[in-house]
Amino acid sequence: MFRASLSCWSNYGKVGGGQTVSVMKGGCMWKGIIQHELDHALGFLHEHSRSDRDEHVKIVWEYISPSDRSDFRKFENSNNLDLPYDYSSVMHYGPYTFTNTTGKATIVPIPDESVPIGQRQGLSNLDVAKINKLYNCSRCSTILSAASGTLRSANHPRNYSDNTNCVWLIRTRLRQISLRFQAFELQTTSGCQGDYVKVYDGPSKSSAVLMDKTCGSQIPSVVVSSSNLMLIEFVTDGADTASGFQATFTAVRIQRKSRARN
Repeated sequence: MFRASLSCWSNYGKVGGGQTVSVMKGGCMWKGIIQHELDHALGFLHEHSRSDRDEHVKIVWEYISPSDRSDFRKFENSNNLDLPYDYSSVMHYGPYTFTNTTGKATIVPIPDESVPIGQRQGLSNLDVAKINKLYNCSRCSTILSAASGTLRSANHPRNYSDNTNCVWLIRTRLRQISLRFQAFELQTTSGCQGDYVKVYDGPSKSSAVLMDKTCGSQIPSVVVSSSNLMLIEFVTDGADTASGFQATFTAVRIQRKSRARN
């Protein structure tokens, strides 16, 4: 059982038939906290409890009281769904969670201590991908692991649906990724605040942006990642729709700068 406080908690996974998820008014009525507890009910552990967590964070046990240490234990045989560690996960504790010494962190990201952890704004893109993968939901978001392939908006070339938020995580082996759009037709709005495609240089929305919100009918330029991970986000509102997009991706060799000879 997960215990964030006396009023915010859930069992891990399904227990019996209908079950209780506690989100009482005393501090639990926030979108991210509710989603956190529901994710526990769906069977998900804390992100910092993954079997590979020691490669990504350091747990500072000296600042955690013995009664709270069970919330930081590592599950050696956790099912990580073959997806990357997610600092942005709604299932990740913040740096000072359950600290027993003011100003001393209990979780420190490595190698970069400044990486933000512990957000409760809502599910990250990788949180969504994990749920879809665990429950075999391919309706919208998916992971693409081949050396090349195609992705498209739902129903393309027919019109896409209203009110969707889809992500494609492309992950190749030891190479960069080149993304080329072949067709592109989205509702045009000011600042692309309605329907848009956005591309990130990494596995989550906290990664650097390769292509900012793009809409309209002009085919975007080729986008190339700096590593073997790229995230494509497709968002639609409740207004007009269009035929959407189709794109191909290919793993390409990393271009290294050659040294000039004297």
